[in-house]
Amino acid sequence: MYQVGQKIVYGSAGVCTVEAVEVPANIPTDGQRLYYRLKPLHDAGVIYTPVDTTVFMRPVITEQQARQLLEAIPGMEPSICPSHSPQILGEHYKGFFRSHSCEDLLRLIKTVHIKNKTAAPGRSLSKTDQQYLRRAEDMLYSELSVALQQPREAIKPCIDAQLQSAE
Repeated sequence: MYQVGQKIVYGSAGVCTVEAVEVPANIPTDGQRLYYRLKPLHDAGVIYTPVDTTVFMRPVITEQQARQLLEAIPGMEPSICPSHSPQILGEHYKGFFRSHSCEDLLRLIKTVHIKNKTAAPGRSLSKTDQQYLRRAEDMLYSELSVALQQPREAIKPCIDAQLQSAE
């Protein structure tokens, strides 16, 4: 069970703070079932979820894990989708999110970065590329900012520097 004050990754909501573990008065329950009250780090609102939910949850990675992840960027293999179909590309990118892994999110970011660098002059990223890149950056940068105890805005330059060194 997660503790009050702990930062966790919750499903597609990303990093949240556990505000309470309680039997909420505003949710009809049997009066016995415990819920987490989660506050998303970068969004408004509150999430109530049963402690025994099937939605994916895990603790935020440690500072050491975050530093190792950043150091691994140059050697990380991208996963370029051979298809130009938005549907197939979207399914390919969704696979990166299913693991809830920072490494997979970073691999998606690196993949789109390389795709953009190798595109013909004057060509921009597709809407599908842009959409999944933004989502991966939002989730990854939030978690790394917590793990590294840095403002979220400081994370992108760190990743960009590592991506540049990989070229």
